[in-house]
Amino acid sequence: QVQLVESGGGLVQTGESLRLSCASSDPTFSYYAMGWFRQAPQKEREFLAVIEVPGNTKYAESVQGRFTISRDNDKKMVYLQMNSLKPEDTAVYFCATSYYSTSLYYTAADFRAWGQGTQVTVSS
Repeated sequence: QVQLVESGGGLVQTGESLRLSCASSDPTFSYYAMGWFRQAPQKEREFLAVIEVPGNTKYAESVQGRFTISRDNDKKMVYLQMNSLKPEDTAVYFCATSYYSTSLYYTAADFRAWGQGTQVTVSS
């Protein structure tokens, strides 16, 4: 049973930055793509970013240029650096382990394990 634990959320003001971290217990961590999603109240879970096994990254248009995903395979960690935060970024943020090492396209259904989430609140 893979366990993922997110940390780093909090309350910030518009324009500030946060760095989220996700620690994985998966011994096969380095073989799979890792992603970040978020879910705001009464909204569907939204794909944000993925980092694949070769290190390729993909981003949602809503965060392209503001958010950066990275991973440390030795530490089994994945990170999400979030800059220029906006009130509409307020949500619970989740990391997840994909079924795949690479894929053309990602949705929530392509991920097999999820963390419990960390709250990010951006005040105006």
